[in-house]
Amino acid sequence: MMTPLQGIVATQVNSQTVTKSKFEQSSEHKANRPKNVKIDSLAFQRLTDVTKAILHHAFWLAEQKKQLSLRDYKQLLLDHGWQGEEKRYLKIAAAFAKFSPQDVAQVEPRTIYQLAENSKKYQQVINRLLDLSIINQESVRSLIKKQRTPKTTQPEKPSIWRRTKNGGRYCQIPPIHEPTEQTGVTLQRMMDEEGLSAQHIVAEAIALRQAYKQGQLVRAEDNN
Repeated sequence: MMTPLQGIVATQVNSQTVTKSKFEQSSEHKANRPKNVKIDSLAFQRLTDVTKAILHHAFWLAEQKKQLSLRDYKQLLLDHGWQGEEKRYLKIAAAFAKFSPQDVAQVEPRTIYQLAENSKKYQQVINRLLDLSIINQESVRSLIKKQRTPKTTQPEKPSIWRRTKNGGRYCQIPPIHEPTEQTGVTLQRMMDEEGLSAQHIVAEAIALRQAYKQGQLVRAEDNN
């Protein structure tokens, strides 16, 4: 007959045995655990599953919009708190209508959103994906990079106009650089001799040139 004390000892021994067995199993599991390469592959596979889930949801949502009445469709969005959130997924469905979720599964989610939300800009990229046997993140990024063309800088049109604080404008002639300084010397002499401002003399000079261009004035040597 087993005494109460013997029962306690036996229980403790069995507990130690079980604990040791679990420790041994844990050690064996760690020893046989796959290498980091396999762990990394699993992590990327999870990201692939996310991309496929996004595409599946986008296609399903587009189908619901097509099949349901407008009232029922809005109610569907309302029931799930998705009012306004569905737009980006409808864009995904439209942009990738010729693909299956598996086709673009190797493209990370953010790039999927980028292409869909700027479908007009990246339409050529999306079309060229149809010609690829394997679509992955690297191939998509390569197509995006090739599409980017350096922006040609247009030379700024010279302008003499400046704005005042009250919204008006005035003209300001840029500095005139000449080796002989003829224009500056002549203008200064006219100001000193005639007592006129530089602005007044320049205005007269421009008016005379305009009259000449319009045929109202002729050079003396032209008449001779």
